[in-house]
Amino acid sequence: PMPIQAQALPLALAGCDLVGLAETGSGKTLAYLLPAITHIEAQQPLKRFAATPIALILAPTRELAVQISNEAAKVLHSSDCGRHYGGVWATCVYGGGNAGEQLRKLSWGSHIVAATPGRLMDFADKGDISFERTTYFVLDEADRMLDMEGFQGDVDTISKQIRPERQVLFFSATWSNQVQDFANSLCREGSKPVRISVGRSHSGGRSGMDDGDQAERLVRE
Repeated sequence: PMPIQAQALPLALAGCDLVGLAETGSGKTLAYLLPAITHIEAQQPLKRFAATPIALILAPTRELAVQISNEAAKVLHSSDCGRHYGGVWATCVYGGGNAGEQLRKLSWGSHIVAATPGRLMDFADKGDISFERTTYFVLDEADRMLDMEGFQGDVDTISKQIRPERQVLFFSATWSNQVQDFANSLCREGSKPVRISVGRSHSGGRSGMDDGDQAERLVRE
């Protein structure tokens, strides 16, 4: 496994809330997708044609949401061997795409949904999707998702509709001190996420990463 995967997978599989910091292209996507599948396999099957995702992954851009969904489709290729009839399915929800087509795909199978907040909230407001089964919540490019100039309000609205007994994972290339308190508020009551970092120091402002130890580090906060 990639370094971020080697650190994140045991913690995520153990059910920990997690902040995973590593540079782009470091393998972060599989670090949360593989535990998502294990989490889903432990849950009761979804009702047929119900858009009730178990794992919800929020991304700031259409391109990233599509990339996550495509990566999930690859690892779910043989998922029909599990407890979910017809296998585990991933789909993508984003603004600018055909809403009717996205709704059809949600009804076919929506165990994992990768989404941008705007279109997801539109569907939720209309009752086209429900988060009553969502217990695995991921924010990719989390610093951008949680920044007040970004999607903080949308993330907060969506989070309040997700089950309280959820596991929350934040993955990002950078991490701002300004978003830490808000990140904590998204986790289960009384939970504070474990923070892991691979590569250079990722704390400080969003503009970049501080120079520091190039070795892998595991920081528990």
